[in-house]
Amino acid sequence: NAGKIDALMSEIAIATKEQTLGIDTVGAAIQDLDQGTQQNAALVEETAAAAGSLAEQAQRLADDIAFFQFK
Repeated sequence: NAGKIDALMSEIAIATKEQTLGIDTVGAAIQDLDQGTQQNAALVEETAAAAGSLAEQAQRLADDIAFFQFK
């Protein structure tokens, strides 16, 4: 009986360590995903700002070209 209990306790300890490693791995993966998401969000903001600036420049160019009359 004592041998069985020791074996069960050993298995529980091993399983606990494996679960801890698995949880740590999942936690690291979630951190990586979060970091990627934050970087993507920053890139989206930069792209939106660049698109807005480009639209303003295009409008100014259109206004400047409108000054000329083409025949």
